[in-house]
Amino acid sequence: MGFLSNSVGIDLGTSNTLVYVNKKGIVINEPSVVAINVYNNEVRAVGKDAKEMLGKTPHNIEAVRPLQDGVIADFNIAKVLIKYFISKALDYKKLAKPNIVICVPVGVTSIEKKAVLEVAQNAGAKNVKLVEEPMAAAIGAGIDVGAAIGNMVVDIGGGTTEIAVISLGGIVVSDSLRVAGDSLDIEIKDYIKWKYKLDIGVSTAEKIKHELGNACQEYYEIPENKEIPTTMTITGRDMVLGLPRSIELTNEEIREAIVETINNIVSGVKRCLERTPPELSSDIFSNGIYLTGGGALIKGLDIFMEKETGLKIKIAENPLDCVALGAGKLCEDM
Repeated sequence: MGFLSNSVGIDLGTSNTLVYVNKKGIVINEPSVVAINVYNNEVRAVGKDAKEMLGKTPHNIEAVRPLQDGVIADFNIAKVLIKYFISKALDYKKLAKPNIVICVPVGVTSIEKKAVLEVAQNAGAKNVKLVEEPMAAAIGAGIDVGAAIGNMVVDIGGGTTEIAVISLGGIVVSDSLRVAGDSLDIEIKDYIKWKYKLDIGVSTAEKIKHELGNACQEYYEIPENKEIPTTMTITGRDMVLGLPRSIELTNEEIREAIVETINNIVSGVKRCLERTPPELSSDIFSNGIYLTGGGALIKGLDIFMEKETGLKIKIAENPLDCVALGAGKLCEDM
């Protein structure tokens, strides 16, 4: 493909988009959000600025996430998003059209792949190569994917959870779950609405997830974690009175709120293990399971998964960046 100095790796995520530029590393990490004027389709903001508008826009402005469940839901808005990030990452006065590696969920259809290719080409790419997210995550986590050894990677992103057993540079067994970080936000939002009759925004739910999100109580019993906050005060709209009201949440409540999604992810891991060939199962027993993506940062998730699967769980060094780092390494050494 003739990848030169203007090669770009893109982790096109439902929640965040990361851009890796050859020999520079990750230069962009911004929300996958575009704010547009609904009357004339004028783009008002992209990335961080657009995300700040979520839930706060007047009737003529709409903040849109062009990707749903890891795939493109709005072709035109996705093109704007990719073009904006490419132009921000590269200096077009000095560089020609870039060659791009884009990561896609392992379960995407040929139609969805074609949509990603067309969007990238329309956004100014010279050549486009697609790579499955769990493969990129494994490379970014430092796993030797070309070895004759089985490794399982679980990449918990915003829209999807990608599970794959990798050996000899290929994916042997895989699954793509439509539950991930965004599902946790929705579950927290719905739980507070049900229990406290309090309506909160998705952004507030995301803050709660980062602060109190946890999979098991054992995490807080580890000596070095004793000082981690276990309560949080939030404010929302009282659904009965219609007035602002504050409540205090505990880590036990949030664990109860997100238990369904956590169990779905663990069930997906078990299904993949059941379909894994015996020789590779032996390798996974020895090597453990690697967690990547933002969901890997849920407190105690590794402890919970170890208890449920009986296998060692390893959280990658930079779980949020693994997919983008893997795409970047592919750019530099095809």
